[in-house]
Amino acid sequence: MKFQGKVVVITGGSSGMGKAAAIEFAKQGANVVINGRREEALQHALQEIDPSGQHSDFVAGDISDPQIAERLIQKAITRFGRIDTLLNNAGIFIAKPFAEITSEEYGSALSTNVNGFFHVTQQAVRAMLGAGAGHIVTITASGVAEQPLKSVPSVLAALTKGALNTATKSLAIELSGTGIRVNAVAPGIIKTPMHPEETHEFLAKLHPIGRMGSVNDIVDAVLYLDSAPFVTGEILHVDGGQNAGQW
Repeated sequence: MKFQGKVVVITGGSSGMGKAAAIEFAKQGANVVINGRREEALQHALQEIDPSGQHSDFVAGDISDPQIAERLIQKAITRFGRIDTLLNNAGIFIAKPFAEITSEEYGSALSTNVNGFFHVTQQAVRAMLGAGAGHIVTITASGVAEQPLKSVPSVLAALTKGALNTATKSLAIELSGTGIRVNAVAPGIIKTPMHPEETHEFLAKLHPIGRMGSVNDIVDAVLYLDSAPFVTGEILHVDGGQNAGQW
């Protein structure tokens, strides 16, 4: 199995892309530790990810809390001895005109998308520096954040998730030579429970390729980056062509 014995930490791992990635990593031999806000949802997810319970664990809580971030990384180290890969998947997307965004919505996006990335990544980097190896992959800006669309106001995504693209490159250069690689996947709009089925026809048209993405499209990109030792600082667009330009 390709990832036999690896230790992978995934935020936002109880559903959608995070759970799908956890299932695939576990299927290919990895030990997986997932995070999410709700303990019950995490327990249900682990039944799909690793029915035996021998190669998985979870930490419930808000990843923007520095104590939860520290607990998550320490759980991986205590249970499985180290951390090889961190997948920063937790995030929220709010499509709303700029003038109508509330302070609560701004704070929520900043907390999850930026603070959550910062705290858990810092804890992971500290552990990886001690080991002399590791890989960080972040799910960053959707296509509409980097290639704005009139029909989908997305300044909060551009401000919070979009900034992580630059942070990915900066951290990749800073950590070059340490054995730690840093990459990102920039997705289009993916079919997950957060998008009701009645919106799918409209959302499909927001991609030049003419369809929404699947969770497997993102998982395949994450697995590629995790198995590509000569790739760092890469923003891998998996967005049906959105980033290429107008259409």
